[in-house]
Amino acid sequence: MALSRSVRGLTALITGAGSGMGRATAEVFAREGANVAVTDLSADAAWQTADALQRDGLPAEAWALDVADPQAIETVVQAAVARFGGLDILVNNAGISAFAAVDSPTYDQVWDRAFAVLLTAHQRLVRSALPHLRASKHPRIVNIASTEALGATARDSPYAAAKAGVTGLTRALAVELGKEGITVNCICPGPILTGMTAEVPEADRQAFANRRTALRRYGDPEEVAHMTLSLCLPSASYITGAVIPVDGGLMARNA
Repeated sequence: MALSRSVRGLTALITGAGSGMGRATAEVFAREGANVAVTDLSADAAWQTADALQRDGLPAEAWALDVADPQAIETVVQAAVARFGGLDILVNNAGISAFAAVDSPTYDQVWDRAFAVLLTAHQRLVRSALPHLRASKHPRIVNIASTEALGATARDSPYAAAKAGVTGLTRALAVELGKEGITVNCICPGPILTGMTAEVPEADRQAFANRRTALRRYGDPEEVAHMTLSLCLPSASYITGAVIPVDGGLMARNA
């Protein structure tokens, strides 16, 4: 049995692809020959990503998408399928920061928004994409969670709970959809150089990396993107239900 290590000609829909890990994922997939449906809450950010890829002669289109809007999800999925003729890969990457002390007066608001964007949106996108994934020869779903799902930080219980939900959703859908050959996996990035971490002073980032990670540095978004790509290869057909930290050894390090 010869298993392909190419996504050329496959179509991937990536949420939150206007910046950070999402944009890196769109770039990696496009360079490997996939058709890329770029979606982001910011229409400008989505179009900037797609335009850069198009200028390089790569197949990409952009759509504004608020993943907390169920109707918008359905509209964008259908539009992407119409544009590229199908859908093979769904990458649930869109995310927000959601920190609040448990006794904060805004806690419920932060909690509700965290779950809407970080967890509920994942299952809605899967459900919308499912008929098209079922028609694919190599259907793949990758959910982006966080190492905060595996070990939390003070004041991040809305974020940590939602991300832990993503790992549970991943395993449950892997079991449910496995008989159809649809793989569902989860990546848990650790400290990555994105817009969410850019506001942290460099000295503080380096001190954290030295103290917590085995590699003593923050990761690059492209390093996460390549793991996402690996899980979406046709040859990755026997990997499902996996929760994979891409964290520079953060979860492995005790001291």
